[in-house]
Amino acid sequence: MSEIVYGIHAVEVLLKRNSDKVEKVFMQKNRHDQRSHKLVKLAQSKNISVIQKERHELDEMTDQRHQGVIAVCQALKQKNYHEKHIPELLNNLVGDSFILILDGVTDPHNLGACLRSADAAGVNMVIAPKDNAASITDVVRKVACGAAEAVPFIPVTNLSRTIKQLQEKGIWVYGTAGEAEQDIYQANMTGPIAIVMGAEGDGMRRLTKENCDHLIKIPMAGEVSSLNVSVATGVTLFEVVRQRKN
Repeated sequence: MSEIVYGIHAVEVLLKRNSDKVEKVFMQKNRHDQRSHKLVKLAQSKNISVIQKERHELDEMTDQRHQGVIAVCQALKQKNYHEKHIPELLNNLVGDSFILILDGVTDPHNLGACLRSADAAGVNMVIAPKDNAASITDVVRKVACGAAEAVPFIPVTNLSRTIKQLQEKGIWVYGTAGEAEQDIYQANMTGPIAIVMGAEGDGMRRLTKENCDHLIKIPMAGEVSSLNVSVATGVTLFEVVRQRKN
């Protein structure tokens, strides 16, 4: 069974990581920009044919924003992780654990962007509730640009119970909240750590917040009171990266 991957960056990552799965690439006719030329060369280097199509023909293949590029590939086998895999993943880590917990992020674009930031920052796994939260979809895969296949994404039944299990393993859990007294630049986030990001708008649920070891915030200088969850995730994760390198 075949599936499609669309968007320049997503197709580029697919060709780099899973070129053996790609059957063909469709490119919009009369594209002469540098990014499309680079993609054509990459596909040709993998002996994958690139077929020119009219824009309306690509539109018929998907109703999503394809940016003039669609790859047809064999079904991508994404490992389905369950909460029972968490201890195994932790035991196999080299160095301090670095975990992202998303408490009820429902927008697939935000989930995809969070996964992309998590992959770039070297996060070991992303944990989220099974209910009332976004799951991995084609939209998430496109926005994540390959990170959805690279970072273990683990839906759990009871997030508070999972947080307690992480704490029992010696992992410090930092929750982000606007009312926190300590900001991310004051907190010491150099050891084994899990960062909890709340849902769009409402933030973390009460029970999740109560189970965190520390609450931290991103200092805001302007009139806007909060950032989009995917932006806030990127800022917080890379502050952890900065601290660990110092």
